[in-house]
Amino acid sequence: MRYKGAIFDMDGVLFDTERIYQQTWQEIAAERGLSLSGGFLQAVSGTNGAQMRHVIEEYYHVSDGAPIIEQCMMRMKQKLSVHVPMKKGVQEILAFFQEQGIDIAVASSSSALRIESNLQITGIRDYFSKIVNGSEVTRGKPTPDIFLLAAKRLGHAPNTCSVFEDSVNGITAGHAAGCFTVMVPDLIAVSPSIKPLCSAICQDLGEAEEKIRRLITEHEIIP
Repeated sequence: MRYKGAIFDMDGVLFDTERIYQQTWQEIAAERGLSLSGGFLQAVSGTNGAQMRHVIEEYYHVSDGAPIIEQCMMRMKQKLSVHVPMKKGVQEILAFFQEQGIDIAVASSSSALRIESNLQITGIRDYFSKIVNGSEVTRGKPTPDIFLLAAKRLGHAPNTCSVFEDSVNGITAGHAAGCFTVMVPDLIAVSPSIKPLCSAICQDLGEAEEKIRRLITEHEIIP
């Protein structure tokens, strides 16, 4: 394949923030006397907008999920203003892509302000030429819209771009977009049903860099 662009999800891929989100969702549920079932993690991961509201309404047993989402986002803003934990191998793979002339984008369901803040705080903002946030597409993951828009902004066909994701919703979206999908599991284990949608499965971004470097060396992908 021709390899022109790399598109990264943010929470759980670039930053170890998905864990903090889940803790926050659980905090809010406990305050309401609720215990969120194991299905909540997979259902909410990678979502935004109407789909996230639907998930919150189902698991929190409310008619309008918007106030709970707003409460979670306010708490997350406070927590991440202090520290944003970066995942293993992030700076190395970004530097590698930059050296190879591969354009890099973030495509995250998070807000534009949260994405910019996390990238600035951790000092990696300059690696990314394009940023797409969840509010810029009508349909969120698992539909392919956010990755199609990211590829378009990079100026490359989706089948010349890789997508780095940790969630089932994200991998489903990347595969539907026609991208080279790299799953880097975070809180959700790789299920048999998602494996066929993954072009590669890596423990962390360091392993992903090694795999892509090898594919380039062996001319299986051409930058």
